[in-house]
Amino acid sequence: MTSQAIPLTAFDLALAAFLLVINGGLSLWLGLGITRSLVIAAVRMTVQLLLVGLVLKALFAQQSPWLTLGVVGIMVGFAGYEIMNRQDRKLTGWWSYGIGVSTMTFAAISVTCLALTTQLKPDPWWDARYAVPILGMILGNAMTGISLGLNTLFNTVVRERWAVEAQIALGFPRQVALRPFIRRALKTALMPTINSMAATGVVSLPGMMTGQILAGADPVEAVKYQLLVM
Repeated sequence: MTSQAIPLTAFDLALAAFLLVINGGLSLWLGLGITRSLVIAAVRMTVQLLLVGLVLKALFAQQSPWLTLGVVGIMVGFAGYEIMNRQDRKLTGWWSYGIGVSTMTFAAISVTCLALTTQLKPDPWWDARYAVPILGMILGNAMTGISLGLNTLFNTVVRERWAVEAQIALGFPRQVALRPFIRRALKTALMPTINSMAATGVVSLPGMMTGQILAGADPVEAVKYQLLVM
């Protein structure tokens, strides 16, 4: 398939932004009180995406493993920060953010490296054009699940603290006392992914697949890439 993505002009984007203006007007009319938040979120999104586009353009041109590693580190760090900021209850000290960063590092980077070295096999294997988008998709999928799982674990352990302490007092190891709560947290963490997988292709078309099709890729190849990151 040789078709290319249809270029968008500033006027096209302005038309899309007009829908946001309508939402802001409805917010003012109904007195929802979210107009300011809506404007800030829209401006922040626009600036962030433009900056990301410029950074990725420079990164792809340089083909430097160190620059790629730096971008990966920033992405994982922000993902871990967002995970812990979403928790109702936070751990004290360094672990408040360390557990989010370490979990994301192990989950996302290991899967990304596996995909790059065994399935995609770009040359070089750390090619930013493949590594950064794949990592971004995996981070997005994993961040929600990890955030929900940790939030469930922390809340249930605090709520059922007496049961945990009672089992430990009876001589049970901590792993045994925490096992039911860990099992519940894992189920909660995996449920969004399971629901997304069940609805994919029938109810919704995922982001990577849609983006590749709009860019002119063969639909079957786009499906293969989507299966890889799911």
